[in-house]
Amino acid sequence: MPESLKEYPSENSFEILCYTLLGDPDVAERFFHVASDICNSTLETIYMVFFSSFFAVLLGLPLGILLTVTKAKAIFPQPVLNRILGTIVNTLRSFPFIILIILLFPLSRLIIGTSIGSSAAIVPLSIAAIPFVARLFESALEEVDKGLIEATLSMGATKLDVVKMMVAESMPSLINAATNTIVSLIGYSAMAGAVGAPGLGALAINNGYQNSDTLILFLTCIVIIILVQFVQSVGDWLSHALRVHHFGILQRFFE
Repeated sequence: MPESLKEYPSENSFEILCYTLLGDPDVAERFFHVASDICNSTLETIYMVFFSSFFAVLLGLPLGILLTVTKAKAIFPQPVLNRILGTIVNTLRSFPFIILIILLFPLSRLIIGTSIGSSAAIVPLSIAAIPFVARLFESALEEVDKGLIEATLSMGATKLDVVKMMVAESMPSLINAATNTIVSLIGYSAMAGAVGAPGLGALAINNGYQNSDTLILFLTCIVIIILVQFVQSVGDWLSHALRVHHFGILQRFFE
């Protein structure tokens, strides 16, 4: 074991554990550095994906509702506004993410104060995801039975009440849409590593590809797969629970 670790045991407990369990100093040092890099990069990826998903859903849901209710035969018919919103959404969706993140560097610098780092990457990730999730939410809301909308209006409900009803009725589909968005953002965050964003993508490119380290490449892919499987499993379970229990699972949280 290196003498430096013996002098500062409290600051290197994990590294000491690696040397103790593995025995071979070279193998222990390699394992320690790889494990540390993977853990730190995974936390950075989770941080970026969590906040970009939050802002994408927060802004994407109202946009998706507007796209739905402002159509010609909807409850708030505004064809001109609908075409304008649709054009903006389609334009943003047309940009490849790598190009979009480069174009948004100045905006990240204006909002965050820097264009480098995990916090700066949240800005382009969110903006890239908002039009995507808005279209998914629009599709989910359009699944609501038109007869149910007419019946709600005939009972004296306001148009705002109808919008609330549409959101409630399409909640399982909205959960599926949010799940797909989070999965896409995990992939986006990895691509962002090519232009300076931290996380698993940067680790795979800088330490794996450029240094020809196949172990790093393999492990980053495995971690990304695990993240995607976890998010998809939780989203599927929640969507199924909402369909089966007819939102009873949500009532438990608000009782």
